[in-house]
Amino acid sequence: MTTALRAWLWLAVLIAVAAGVYLRVGRQMTDFAVYRTAAARALDAEPLYRVEDGHYQFKYLPAFAIAMAPFAKLDAEAAKTIWFALSFGLLTAYVRWSLRALPERRRSDRVLMWLTVLLMAKFYLHELTLGQTNILLGTLLVAALLAVQIDHPLVAAGLISVAAFVKPYALVLMPWLAFTYGLSTVGVSLGVLAAGLVAPAFVYGWQGNLDLLAGWYRTVTTSTAPNLLGNDNVSLAAMWAKWLGPGSVASGLATASSVALLGLVAAVWRRRLSVQIPDYLEYALLMLAVPLLSPQGWDYVLLLATPAVMCLMDRWGDVTGGWRLFTGAALALMGLTIFDVMGRDLYGRFMALSIVTVAAMATAGSLAHLRWRALA
Repeated sequence: MTTALRAWLWLAVLIAVAAGVYLRVGRQMTDFAVYRTAAARALDAEPLYRVEDGHYQFKYLPAFAIAMAPFAKLDAEAAKTIWFALSFGLLTAYVRWSLRALPERRRSDRVLMWLTVLLMAKFYLHELTLGQTNILLGTLLVAALLAVQIDHPLVAAGLISVAAFVKPYALVLMPWLAFTYGLSTVGVSLGVLAAGLVAPAFVYGWQGNLDLLAGWYRTVTTSTAPNLLGNDNVSLAAMWAKWLGPGSVASGLATASSVALLGLVAAVWRRRLSVQIPDYLEYALLMLAVPLLSPQGWDYVLLLATPAVMCLMDRWGDVTGGWRLFTGAALALMGLTIFDVMGRDLYGRFMALSIVTVAAMATAGSLAHLRWRALA
């Protein structure tokens, strides 16, 4: 079979898979409806953050609503179809770029892609079902990693800052970029952030934009606590709140756990001279940390762990049997525990115990072990 024919066959398979998934999820995509509603409000310079929206309050920065304005001009079904197609296309790019960025690969591209998709599939499907933005976020972040790898850290800084308007916690990657590639990256990042924060003033006016930013902050901060006990929340804050109940003790332990996780990232970074190409593992570890550090880290945000999973699968043969067992159990508990297989009651108890959070932390430990063994 020629290379060209193989490429066309894979394209046909991808289109068929995308069509099948859309037939299942296309009538849902509830989160996309939130973005589209906010975009329609932005076109009319109306308030974006409204308490009466309840669970479906818009929680993104104003610039994101303006960026989504073209979808508000389309018929609802057409808008959903286009958003799904874009998301599915970005998902393929996200996985392929995560593979392309992985240095010194031990396994074949095909094996790594299939293993990663298998372990991450439930997060990808949940994301597509909701019409969420984390695939876009992951694609922008991996694009920034690729920019770093070709010696364009300022481009990476710009991409990470753009990603922050998709989800603000993308900024957790900026300190790593600044420490590793210099303070000039901070200047670019601040410039992009400032431009994005000011841009809505062209629609709302200066004071109107300030009111929007205040509304965004109020919405995000007041909606965090009620979401901590949600079964699908896999953040460290949610884990302690579920185990101990909301309160100062749980909050303190959540803070301590977050500091410990960031301390692990710092320790891994300090050992970067032990390997020839250190960036990928450090970046993957920070992407994995995002849903754990964010108090509103829903389980599907763990799709950001794609580079981490790919790295662990590639180095699988380089670690001892004990570490393979440990890593395999962590990845299985994180990615292969599926609602449709476990059933509502068992899955509900499983998520209430925050086992996915513990598994994600164990996955972070496995990544750190690779650095300690100078394997990545």
